[in-house]
Amino acid sequence: MNKIYASAADALKGVVKDGQLIAVGGFGLCGIPEALIDALKATGVKDLTAISNNAGVDGFGLGKLLETRQIKKMISSYVGENKEFERQYLAGELELEFTPQGTLAEKLRAGGSGIPAFFTKTGVGTLVAEGKETREFEGETYVMERALVPEISLVKADVADRSGNLRFRYTARNFNPAVAMAGKICIVEVEKIVEVGELEPDDIHLPGIYVHRLVLNATPEKRIEKRTITEKAGV
Repeated sequence: MNKIYASAADALKGVVKDGQLIAVGGFGLCGIPEALIDALKATGVKDLTAISNNAGVDGFGLGKLLETRQIKKMISSYVGENKEFERQYLAGELELEFTPQGTLAEKLRAGGSGIPAFFTKTGVGTLVAEGKETREFEGETYVMERALVPEISLVKADVADRSGNLRFRYTARNFNPAVAMAGKICIVEVEKIVEVGELEPDDIHLPGIYVHRLVLNATPEKRIEKRTITEKAGV
């Protein structure tokens, strides 16, 4: 089975449509499938529910889909670096399911492992637990969280072989393996594609069984987050 597609646009063809639940890898500016996001924007699909640790930044990553109003709801844990996200949310134009970061990771991992739900102490007694089932275990209250199984997963990896076995680069791994496992259709953008057998078995971070389509993006834009300090008078 050939998993390699000529472009990001080709890799999305025939599988994306309005109203889908999609998951997107990345953490901050690291490990973002930017070519696939650009291609998704170009399709014009709308009313998407997007699962992502954060919502990109203005003009980059998922921030581009927010600007074009293609996302109607975000399932995220951190959204503090996107002014357009803030504007839409505060104006009631964007739905948000705020999810603790560890819970979000586990919801994706559970979805990829065939586990429909799990119990966690995180969020008990807060807005996070409203409307959800709670149960006691050994005298402690836990809240039930449902797994996430997106229709489409968009993932960024460093290297893939032609069978879709993936290797991620350092912290760019972040949410990408869990996103890849959870999706019914997993589309991966990589910086390099090698022949089967070139990756050592112990160097494979995610087996190709989870990967359905591959696209090469050999020259991605690699933004770096930099700490900025506000100078204070008298300091």
